Amino acid sequence: MGLIHLSKSQHCIGCDCDDSIPAMAGLRPHPDLPMVSQDPRDPAFIQNPYPFYRKLRALGPLVWWTEYDRAMATTQAAVSTVLRHPGMGREVPPDRRPQVTPPLEPFYAVERHSLLELEPPQHTRIRRIAMQGFGRASLARMAPEVSRISDALIDAFPSGPFDVLEAYARPLPALVVTRFFGLADDMAAQLQAWSNDMVAMYQARRNPEIEHAAGVAAAEFRDFLAEVISERRKKPGDDFLSEILSLESKGVGLSSDELISTVILLLNAGHEATVHSLGNAVARLADHPDRGLVLEPGQIEGTVEECLRFDPPLHMFSRYVYKPVDIEGVTFHAGDEIGCLLASASRDDAVWPDGDRFDPLRARRQHLAFGSGIHVCIGASLARLEMQIALPILFARCPGLKVTEPPQFADAYHFHGYERLVVEVRPANPSST
Repeated sequence: MGLIHLSKSQHCIGCDCDDSIPAMAGLRPHPDLPMVSQDPRDPAFIQNPYPFYRKLRALGPLVWWTEYDRAMATTQAAVSTVLRHPGMGREVPPDRRPQVTPPLEPFYAVERHSLLELEPPQHTRIRRIAMQGFGRASLARMAPEVSRISDALIDAFPSGPFDVLEAYARPLPALVVTRFFGLADDMAAQLQAWSNDMVAMYQARRNPEIEHAAGVAAAEFRDFLAEVISERRKKPGDDFLSEILSLESKGVGLSSDELISTVILLLNAGHEATVHSLGNAVARLADHPDRGLVLEPGQIEGTVEECLRFDPPLHMFSRYVYKPVDIEGVTFHAGDEIGCLLASASRDDAVWPDGDRFDPLRARRQHLAFGSGIHVCIGASLARLEMQIALPILFARCPGLKVTEPPQFADAYHFHGYERLVVEVRPANPSST
């Protein structure tokens, strides 16, 4: 997979850079960091990036990944420090903001008001309001919905081999988040399509066609939500949107642009990450020898956390440096960008002994699959709820579920999830039939 470790004075050699990887013009390798090269679209890396991550951690808590032209934090301690450091954040510095072409204006118009791209005080205000829709009452209301959706999808499983992603892992989060926002079930497929087109902007395969599709999706998504919000103001319901809109009467509501961007972020992130998390977990649990034990009510929370740790849905996130900071003895300056290798951190043997081993019964420690700090995933509680309900139901109703084809991960880095996961629901005990 092409790991190259160079001395401080050498230039990177042998890298196979891809034009779709966002180049950081003007940046130079940090003189104190080992340089590494790995094409994120290399098929071998896509299928199994973990050996590369292990080699990075052996080089140190920070390395310079040449294809991304930025430093990368590799260990649990380093990634956690970067994610939580007050001198860094997600908001793009003015001199680093991209020049927006007309086709991409709708996409960046949404991004400008997104929690994902803002820092305090705007971020604090918007997140505090949005979090009121994720209270215990809201999650309790959604639990029966997750069960009903899971059962209905399983009822429709075909008799022969089928792609469990298409039949279960993709439609379930789409329907859950659709109902969470009080939208009609028949909108789930359209929301899923808009989400897929917009999320592709964060993948290494990004190209002009993907950018065009993202701009169109953002414009259509925005217009749809503006109409829904207008209708919900006239006729509120028992859902996230109505709950957030009810705050307007108290003078603490969101602007229309802020609300639309927040809903789009929650729909996109809530769908994409949960699809990958469910699919990766199904593949891991399908042939687990203690599956019955690890899916029991008293153990399911730990099992879900181990699934998220072992194969998280998002492998890399970034932070911009706003003022000089020292990370693991290395000084970074304003304008630098540091990548956080979440999936590498989650296999760190210093935190999880034998970290490359999947063990749902291991002692539970906080992982970084959903990030950390003020930008920790706002929908993490809903994603966990879906997994804690959907996985036991799936294997309880389909105890003979087996993966019948070697699964292949999709070319979607920084995300990590299967392209297809073909299974068959066989009799649990064939000798008795």
